[in-house]
Amino acid sequence: MSAQTDPPAGTTPANASDAATGTESGTASGHDAFHPDLPHHPHGHGDDSALPLRARLHHIRADALDGDTAQTGGMRRFAAISGNTVGSERIWMGQTHVAPATASSNHHHGASETAIHVVKGHPEFVFLDDSSGTPEEVRIRTSPGDYIFVPPYVPHREENPSPDDEAVVVIARSTQEAIVVNLPELYVLDSENPPAAPGTH
Repeated sequence: MSAQTDPPAGTTPANASDAATGTESGTASGHDAFHPDLPHHPHGHGDDSALPLRARLHHIRADALDGDTAQTGGMRRFAAISGNTVGSERIWMGQTHVAPATASSNHHHGASETAIHVVKGHPEFVFLDDSSGTPEEVRIRTSPGDYIFVPPYVPHREENPSPDDEAVVVIARSTQEAIVVNLPELYVLDSENPPAAPGTH
C-alpha cells in the first residue's frame, strides 16, 4: 500500500479553496459553472420581498387564495398562481369549489388548455360527443386523486351529485389568467374550425 504524501509546507491543495467556497475549480469566485444562468452576485439572506416578482419563489397559503377571478354560476373559483398574485405569464392555477347537489353553468376556457386534479368529493364533468352520429352527453365520474384534461374551447360543465359534500378540484391553465366563456348550452366543438380566441367573460 502506497503512503499518502502531504503537500509541501506553505502550500494549499489545488481544490482546497474551491471546497471551502463551494465553487468549481477554474471559475470566477462566487459563480457556479454548472448554472451559467445564475447572476454573478452572492446569495444573501436579505428580504426576498424586495426582489422583483420574477426573481424569487412565491408561497401562496391555503387561506390566501384570491376569489377575484372569472366565475361561472354554480361554483366558486379561487386563484393561487396568476399574473396578479405572483406575476406568472404562461400559467394560471387555483381551486374550484362546487356546492352539494349543484351543477355549474355550461362554459369553456377559450384558448387555454386546462388540467384538473380532484381533491375532494366525486365531481362529474359533462360534455357533448357526436362520434355516434347524434350529439349526446358524456358524463365523466371522478374520485379524489383523479385528473381531467380539457382541451381549448371544448364546452363542458361540472356537477356535484353529492347531497351533502362539497367537491373541490385544483385547476391549472396554460394562460396567465383564467379565461371563462359562459354558454347558454353545450355544443360539439368543430375541432377543424375552432372559434377565434375570445375575451374573458
